[in-house]
Amino acid sequence: MNDEEKVFLVTGGEGDLAKSMGSMLAGEGKVLLPGRQKLDVVEEASVDAYFATLKRLDLLVCNAGLVADDLLLKMSEASWEKALEVNLKGAFLCAQQAAKLMLKQRSGHILFVGSYSGFKPHLGQSNYASAKAGLVGLMKSLAQELGGRGVRVNMVVPGWLDTKMTAAVAEERKREMIEAHTLKALNTTQQVASFVKHLHGEMHYTSGQVFHLDSRILP
Repeated sequence: MNDEEKVFLVTGGEGDLAKSMGSMLAGEGKVLLPGRQKLDVVEEASVDAYFATLKRLDLLVCNAGLVADDLLLKMSEASWEKALEVNLKGAFLCAQQAAKLMLKQRSGHILFVGSYSGFKPHLGQSNYASAKAGLVGLMKSLAQELGGRGVRVNMVVPGWLDTKMTAAVAEERKREMIEAHTLKALNTTQQVASFVKHLHGEMHYTSGQVFHLDSRILP
């Protein structure tokens, strides 16, 4: 890798959305798709060690996440902490290290993968919804902090996708989800990845924004 080659990093690299982003960005620069074994986003030592290997970074997509759904009265403290750690703390740790590189470059883009649940939660997602809502505040704060040095920070909310993460959801629930969309259809991971490529590569003066990609109407 030469010093001028662009570097794109997508956390949670073993997921379907990350792989689609990797395919979409291929040819634009060096694409890194580390899974948990290479980059455990909740372990500060793992994050520090991974980012120490990078000489530059043009795009960080904080994509690693999980759900640990349960009703509040049944939710364990461990489930609460697990959702907050992966979805919020992990994004914070990675963004912190990415910012160090990008501020030196005076360029770069941090993109958080949000969720509709962070704006209009589903039943039994108090931990996940809290984490994703927290990401909105983190994104807006960092956009203000880093913008003066040419670093963009945004959020994309992909909407419901057919991925490994949603494969176990009952068909009835999936049909209900589709009915909640005004267009009665879902985006694909490839379509979301195409938007990410466009946002990063073409919209150079856009920062501090949340982009909802499906057709559900937010309150």
